[in-house]
Amino acid sequence: MTNKRVVVTGLGMITPLASSAEKTWEGFLKGRSGTGRLTQIECPKFSSQVAAEVKDFDPSLYFSPKEVRKTDRFVQFGVAAAKMALDDAQLDITKHDPTRMGVLVGSGIGGLRIIEEQHKVMLEKGADRVSPFLIPMLIVNMAPGQISIALGLKGPNNCVATACATGSNAIGDAFRIVQRGEADVMFAGGSESAITPLGFGGFDAMKALSTHNDEPEAASRPFDATRNGFVMGEGCGVVILEELEHAKRRGAKIYAEMVGYGMTSDASHITAPDPTGEGAARCMTIAMKDAGIRPEEVSYINAHGTSTSLNDKVETLAIKKALGEETARKVKISSTKSMTGHLLGAAGGVEAIACILAIRDQIIPPTINYKHPDPDCDLDYTPNEAVCHSVKITLSNSLGFGGHNACIAFRSFQG
Repeated sequence: MTNKRVVVTGLGMITPLASSAEKTWEGFLKGRSGTGRLTQIECPKFSSQVAAEVKDFDPSLYFSPKEVRKTDRFVQFGVAAAKMALDDAQLDITKHDPTRMGVLVGSGIGGLRIIEEQHKVMLEKGADRVSPFLIPMLIVNMAPGQISIALGLKGPNNCVATACATGSNAIGDAFRIVQRGEADVMFAGGSESAITPLGFGGFDAMKALSTHNDEPEAASRPFDATRNGFVMGEGCGVVILEELEHAKRRGAKIYAEMVGYGMTSDASHITAPDPTGEGAARCMTIAMKDAGIRPEEVSYINAHGTSTSLNDKVETLAIKKALGEETARKVKISSTKSMTGHLLGAAGGVEAIACILAIRDQIIPPTINYKHPDPDCDLDYTPNEAVCHSVKITLSNSLGFGGHNACIAFRSFQG
């Protein structure tokens, strides 16, 4: 059976830069930082005091007051981004078969905030005062569940939870569903909102977070020699993947074609990437083979680029292994986490959209806060300023705790 072609027809994004795909993209191209002093929680004993928080999101635009009280913030982000993508795609669901439209949106952590709040209620007021909405507010699959309910999507409905690889795995798995002809349309991506005392505190205890507290807007500095940890963020990225002929029949705007997907496991360590970069390199190689592209055809790589010492060094090594040293030195690379912080399970969704818009506008977003070259990170990371460049094929890398690696490939659309 011949695989069906899959195109991107809608985008929805909520980030620390803006609750809009286009405004976030504008922020990327201007090199604007979305990181700052931690405000959502007060924990002065934490070593890190910086975060990348979403500040302009208004859930009342998408939910009734009663619904707001019954949904966790990561679910609110997911539903809102899906509705943004739907509007962007100008897709009228009532004119199509809803059983052929589905959702695959994941989260790395889910409703941690409600767990913490209700645990406090139980300890202070008793178990009989725990909210009856606790479970449906916290479970990770409630993001795709609520999206399907809100939009009336009755096709495949699933959830991915592969830590920081979640968003890319979700988009990749949805790509396969459309390729196989099991759905005509899939809403796919990741959503996360876990800046809570436990969530932030757990990463802080691991010494994973940046401690550049004196320069909060420059705390996320991927590939820079002075990087010392990631900046914890929150947000959501959802794309609409559509079977090509379905998109053509309704006259859809097509951003790009999704052409490849790879996933591998390091089988090495629960939190650290394999120091050889073998798993991440193999993942990129699989994605390129799946797409039928050669390494020298890759125009741009949106790196996982977390701003941690080991990740950035290992990813650089992996890119060299996957593309070959000479080709790796020619490809444009950047980490948009320098501007959004690390959105955990949402990162892959947001970074896929950065790749798609780079193709649309023929421009590479920068890696900001890059001032001190690291001998171990010696590729072209598009430092500090966006660059106009021919962009035909992009790769987006995501690496997650547990050794998860995911890579997705997009190509400029050619009918």
